Parts: sequence; C-alpha cells; structure tokens
Amino acid sequence: MLFPLLIFIALTILAYLGVAWIRRVAIQRAILDHPNERSSHSIPTPRGGGLAIVVLTILIIIAWNFAYAFTHKSVAFCISGVLLAYVGWRDDVRSLSPRVRFMIQFVAIAIAMLGMGWFRAVTIPVFGVWNLGWVGIPITFIWILGLINAYNFMDGIDGIAGGVAFVAALGWIVLTSSFGGSGFVGRENPFTFWLALSVAATSLGFLGHNWPPARIFMGDVGSTFLGFTFAVLPLTAGHRGGDALMFGTAIMWTFIMDAGLTFLRRLARRENVFAAHRTHLYQRLVVGGVKVATVSALFALLTLLGAGLSLAWGRGFHSVGSLILFGLPVIWIILSIYTARRSSTPKG
Repeated sequence: MLFPLLIFIALTILAYLGVAWIRRVAIQRAILDHPNERSSHSIPTPRGGGLAIVVLTILIIIAWNFAYAFTHKSVAFCISGVLLAYVGWRDDVRSLSPRVRFMIQFVAIAIAMLGMGWFRAVTIPVFGVWNLGWVGIPITFIWILGLINAYNFMDGIDGIAGGVAFVAALGWIVLTSSFGGSGFVGRENPFTFWLALSVAATSLGFLGHNWPPARIFMGDVGSTFLGFTFAVLPLTAGHRGGDALMFGTAIMWTFIMDAGLTFLRRLARRENVFAAHRTHLYQRLVVGGVKVATVSALFALLTLLGAGLSLAWGRGFHSVGSLILFGLPVIWIILSIYTARRSSTPKG
C-alpha cells in the first residue's frame, strides 16, 4: 500500500497548489461569485477551484489506462467527465441556461451508460435483491442525472461539498480494497480504487482553500464532476448484484436526502426549482445560527456513518440493513426537527 499512499500525498499537494493557481487566475479574470441576499458569503469570492480536482483525477485515470488497459468503463468516464466539467467551467465563467446544461448532461450520461452499462439489480436491506430488468436503464439514467444536480445544489456553503467528497471517496477506497474485506477486492477493481483515491486526495487538497472561511469556491466545474463520479462509482464496481447501488446510496445519503426532499417540496409548492433559495436543511442550519464549519463537519460525519454501515454490510453483517433502511431516515427526521426549531428564530 506504499505506492498508493505516495500517490495520495502527491495528489493532495498538487491539488492544493493547483487550486492556489486557479484562484489567482480567477481573480485576474474576475471569475467571482458575488454575494446576494441568498448567499452564505459576504465578499466576492473566486470560483472554479474544482477544476484542479477534475484535471488531476482525469490524468490519473489516463495514466491508469496506459498502466493497465483501456476499458470501456474508464474511457466512458473520461469522456463524460471532461464533457460535464467543460460545461461546468463555462457556467462558472458565464452562466448557461438550464436547458443547455441539461442537454449536455443527457449526452454525457448516455455516453457513460454505453461504456459502463446500467444497474440490473438493486439490494434493498430487509427486502433482499430486486432484479430490475429493462427498468434498470431509466433508473440508472435518473440516478446519474439526479446525483449530478444534487451535488451542485448542495455546494452552497464552505467545505460541505469538498468534505463530503473526501469522506465518501475514502469509503469507496476501503470498499474496493482487499483490507476492507467487503468482497470488492482492489486487485479486481483497480479502476474503481484509483478513481476513489484520486477524488479523496484532490478533495483534501481543495479543502485546504475551501474550509471556512473559503478563499475559493468549487464551482459547477467541480460539483457536477463529483456528482457524476459518485453516481458512476457503483457502476465501475458493480459485480455483486445489487449491493453496489445500495453502497452508493448509503454513502451519499445526506446529499440525496437534502437535495431530494428539498426538490420535491419546492416542486409541490410549484416553485421554480432552478431559482436560488436557502431552504436546504444545511442552509437552514446556518440561518439558525450554527457555524458553517460545524454544518460541513456534521455532513462529513454523517457521510462517514453511511460509509461505515455500507462496509459492515459488505463484510457480511447484514443486521445493519435495518439501520440503513430505517435508521438513517430517522436521523434525518430528528435533524430536520432540530433545524426547524432553531431556524424559527434566525440568528444571522
């Protein structure tokens, strides 16, 4: 494990230096996020720091292709990831319409599914494995599209997107390593392992500039790329029936719950789901007076909980299934009640 550790350290340092360079360029070219009444920051802040995550991750995957072998999965990931990152960067520099963004996302997802396939089964704790058949195609499409945009929606306060990415990627590293004992043996899934390692290391380097108070924001270039990456990681490692999708859902459960429930609530109220707002749970916690760093750390810890439960399931402790299916939602309900009480008396 010495070589992966050295690569991890090198990527972390390179990401930190790369984000510093991007910050200088963003300031020079006025690629700034200006505060408004819905912002969590008070001064113009450079954005686009996630570009370092994208570039270094893609370079590692390209190097992996040459070191091992070019595969449909790795090539599809690179093409789709670069396409999404390019559109995200363009949106950071000059805002694009939702129609344009969704069109490109549809194309990128189609390419990814052509190279990586789709979910043919899903494990639902307590209920067992459900074969999806052809229904797996639209489910996979919606899963990827949803997580891409969920990650973008959740990148609203300092440190939250980078912190969750770091912890979630660490979870995938353990799940795909022989020492994890989960059945996802590293030698059988080198692509998944190196992809997760790259994301974890580069996210950690990015956090050196983004942890509260942030000196640069991730931007759409980083958030859409990370959302896509965590959506397809189960596809790259999916040789254990439906467990892969369950792992992906459990690891990303905080972002899925917050973004998903907020989207449905705004849709039910016939609000513009694309308009800026401050009704996500993490935003309401901040409005209620909880420190930004505390909220970001909380989401990272809850992500660690989901990853830990996934690892336990993978190692054969299926008794944790009820905790995944029922325990995590109960935690969210408790947190929502606490947030509602706290945000009813805003503290700025």
